[in-house]
Amino acid sequence: MKIIPLNEGAFAVDKQKNFVSIDSEDSVQNTLKMAVCPFLIVLENDLILLDAGLGFETDGIQNIKLLLQKNGYEPEQITKVLLSHLHKDHADGLGYFKDGKFIQNFANATLYIQEKELEFALSQKENPSFNQEVLEQIKDLPNIEWLAAEEGQISENITYLRTGGHSPFHQAFWVGDETETVFYGADNLPQKGYLKFHLAYKTDDDGKKAMELREIWEKTAKEKHWTVLFYHDIKNNVVTF
Repeated sequence: MKIIPLNEGAFAVDKQKNFVSIDSEDSVQNTLKMAVCPFLIVLENDLILLDAGLGFETDGIQNIKLLLQKNGYEPEQITKVLLSHLHKDHADGLGYFKDGKFIQNFANATLYIQEKELEFALSQKENPSFNQEVLEQIKDLPNIEWLAAEEGQISENITYLRTGGHSPFHQAFWVGDETETVFYGADNLPQKGYLKFHLAYKTDDDGKKAMELREIWEKTAKEKHWTVLFYHDIKNNVVTF
């Protein structure tokens, strides 16, 4: 198994969920700062993308595509895209608009999304965390496998759990082979620093549940030596416990 962080960089984020690129964690004061880092997991028969990034572009090409190419892969090679939830910093990299038409970045992949997550996201018309223009396109894509169960097996290497916490239908993923278990708690465990303090964050839909899940995951990660992926950590994206 190979894990490749596709780090789009560090961003300052305001209350309206505008993401502005910054040079470092210390370059902007008194505002929320985070990385945006999808992950590519390379297995023998699968190229798995964990979340899809912001959808930002450089010279007219989406950053998620540039990052894949930098690491020797093309978007067309991705076989599975696992979506933890549909906030725009996790989902907007699924595609882009050209001449009014939505073009998928990962048309050859199967997209795995919690069915109720999309229903919830589409109901949040005034919530700046969601990009309704993109969501309206996502709901009709032919290559989605809608996950309705609370937990399940996607393949022999991938399991999922609908956790709630950060968002009502947020989900976590485990990817494993004979040598390693990779855990992705997404925005219930977005940064390694969240493990230092047992706090319920008001920015979560259910902060208490997210806090309780972190405590469980940290204990198990240490016992079983999981490799944990941190989507929003500026310094530590991949940590083996």
